[in-house]
Amino acid sequence: MDRYLLLLSYGPEGWGDELVQGALITIGLAIATLPFGLALGLLVALAARSPSRMSKRVATVYTTVFRGVPELLTLYIVYYGMQMGLQRLWRAIGFPGSFEMNSFVAGMIALGLVLAAFSSEVWVGALNAIPRGQREGAAALGLSKGQTFRLVILPQLLRVALPGLGNNWMVLLKETSLVSTIALADLMFVANRANVVTKEPFLFFGVASGIYMLFSLVSTGVLDQLEARANRGYRTRA
Repeated sequence: MDRYLLLLSYGPEGWGDELVQGALITIGLAIATLPFGLALGLLVALAARSPSRMSKRVATVYTTVFRGVPELLTLYIVYYGMQMGLQRLWRAIGFPGSFEMNSFVAGMIALGLVLAAFSSEVWVGALNAIPRGQREGAAALGLSKGQTFRLVILPQLLRVALPGLGNNWMVLLKETSLVSTIALADLMFVANRANVVTKEPFLFFGVASGIYMLFSLVSTGVLDQLEARANRGYRTRA
């Protein structure tokens, strides 16, 4: 027991500080990815419901690709493939040196693209659940399309989509562990490195599991509060 406490302590002989830093990077990556993925997913959903056939096709191809390709492969394509493309563009423009993509940014982009593909389906379902009369009533009041979406549709949209988007968030929390493969020192990366050094897999992977569970429990509580707040004034019909 003393050995385990020493390994989890702060300082040169323990891994406590590294685990805390890794946990902060994990939750920071998830929080940074969320608005990017949800906003892009909403744009994809609007394109899917657009009267334009081209927009619908683009949205269909996007969701099909990023829902079908493994998340790890998407991460590799963004981190290695996009970086190579940007380096070539960097040299073609004539800038000195080379372009290097930060692993945190690469992880945010890759996970955000995947999140957008899945959240777009949630957005589409929520948009379909809003009665057409809401838009017609707003138009009768003289509201523009932008004002109608911002003042009438969006508040209802968030209420309907929130449960599904909460599930997307929970999945995103777990998918952040993939960034350990591109050398980002997140929680999973630190736990694996500690295991290699100390040969204590159950200890460090168990601690990592506990931290992920803590994130999930806190997220569940926050989501429940948000759903309760969003549903104020609404009654569910029997």
